[in-house]
Amino acid sequence: MAEDPKKKIAGDCFRKGNEAMAKQNWDYAIEMVGQAVKFDQGNLLFRQVLRGCEQRKYPKGTGAKMAGMRLMGVKGSIKKARMTKNWAQLDLSAEEGLTLTPWDPDLNADVGEATANLGFIDVAVFAYTKAVEADPNNKGHLRSLGMLLEQKGEFTESIKYWERVFKLDPLDTEARSKITQLNASSVIRDGDFEDEQGKKTERSIEEIRKVIGKQTSAAAASADGPGQSEEADLQRAIRKDPDNKDVFLKMADFYRRNGKTEEARDMFQKAMELSGGDHNIREQVEDCELELMRKNVDIAKQNAAKKPGDEDAKTTSQELATELLKREIDVYRSRVERHPNDLRVKYTLGQSFFKLKMYSQAIPMFQAAVQDTRIEADALLLLAKCFINEKKGILARKQLEKAITKLNAQENKATFLEVHYYLGRLCEEAKDSSKASEHYGEVLAIDYEYKDALKRMEGLP
Repeated sequence: MAEDPKKKIAGDCFRKGNEAMAKQNWDYAIEMVGQAVKFDQGNLLFRQVLRGCEQRKYPKGTGAKMAGMRLMGVKGSIKKARMTKNWAQLDLSAEEGLTLTPWDPDLNADVGEATANLGFIDVAVFAYTKAVEADPNNKGHLRSLGMLLEQKGEFTESIKYWERVFKLDPLDTEARSKITQLNASSVIRDGDFEDEQGKKTERSIEEIRKVIGKQTSAAAASADGPGQSEEADLQRAIRKDPDNKDVFLKMADFYRRNGKTEEARDMFQKAMELSGGDHNIREQVEDCELELMRKNVDIAKQNAAKKPGDEDAKTTSQELATELLKREIDVYRSRVERHPNDLRVKYTLGQSFFKLKMYSQAIPMFQAAVQDTRIEADALLLLAKCFINEKKGILARKQLEKAITKLNAQENKATFLEVHYYLGRLCEEAKDSSKASEHYGEVLAIDYEYKDALKRMEGLP
């Protein structure tokens, strides 16, 4: 398979940079490795080497002469890129600034913000780590790093940074909630424990819930008085005023923030009863029920993945997933009736229909959802996929052509690739080889290994 030309250029620049590093020619090394970064922004190694070269040129805490004045234009470019959400430009502008002051925490954080939005999570973690090293007490940088590590599934590492936030500000309830939530997520993900003989075995769903339930209860039990535990304070408020639905709503919100979804559902249920059946509170109960079902589906999928030959585990996983989709349809159908102007609810209902291959029911939901500019492109893509499955290629092509005008290759990479890929397929089926080649070319320019786009393009007459 032919090498991506951009990555080839990046590799050549990187090799030249390495040669310059061996001679301690830091200026040329920075120039060449910097070029490699421009051509391959998602490459973590290039970033690490670039920052190392910059920091060798400027010992810790130092930078180029007159750096402050020279950074004025860079900061203006960063501000403009952030306002327009041009994340690729924001990244390159911040990297330009770092060639002058590589220890600057805010510029490193700018790189982290940009690359996180571009989907280069490993690079973003590296950048925010550098920002935190330079400014260890910046709560914003610590939070961002904690959230990225959570996104990667590195819950233990994420907890460390949230604990640092909490140490800096013991009144930060979000940090406290995050620590508890991440502990719970870690328990769900690991899904095993040692029995009395020290042997590892799998946790049942109920056992996992029990472990999660202990995460915040211990803190509440050890609280000596008001203000020391949010849970204990709310429990006292409920005992004092057991007919006040608002107190139950606050307790439900607390439980939900701390990963105790089952307890949250019970509190919302009680609040709903006290309210006389308020529809808004009923929706909170439904959301908790759906969340619990999703957790069960995730656990079932993990169990099935651990036992690839176990047909019962596979069947259980599939049945739970189907049951969840059917329940989502029941819930969101009723919400569409109650909130006919809420286009996001229609979009969500359409997604559930689509997953169950109920394409004719999904189509009117997506047709309505395209009126919401925030989800227009995604709704058009799903609408087109419905038409494809309904054997209506001409209608599908029209939706995808509309979607193209709403997409940016950098900001909407996944959707951009999928839209052009399906347009290529539809043009290929319509014997329009020129257009098909054009769309496959758009895909390959960004991802040379995307599905079978290269094979299809090479097979065009």
